[in-house]
Amino acid sequence: MAKGGQTPPAPGSAEVQAAWARKEAGDVAGARRDAERILAGTPSPEDRAEAEALLRRTATPRALYGFALLGAAVFVLLLVLAIVRYA
Repeated sequence: MAKGGQTPPAPGSAEVQAAWARKEAGDVAGARRDAERILAGTPSPEDRAEAEALLRRTATPRALYGFALLGAAVFVLLLVLAIVRYA
């Protein structure tokens, strides 16, 4: 347990900490690449868990793809209606 004013060290190796630091700095794609590279090797169980957590937290939500598809369908429908009306 850390004494008052001290923060405990972050879990994982230096590579995992660097990947999390990249995510916190805003480089999500770079952090994902680092996590995938860590998982491609033979990481310790703690590093594996941290890398998988990083990938899970930076994944694109599936609902976003549904909304994008819906928006594209509405756009195409409006485009077809405009072409039929003014052609």
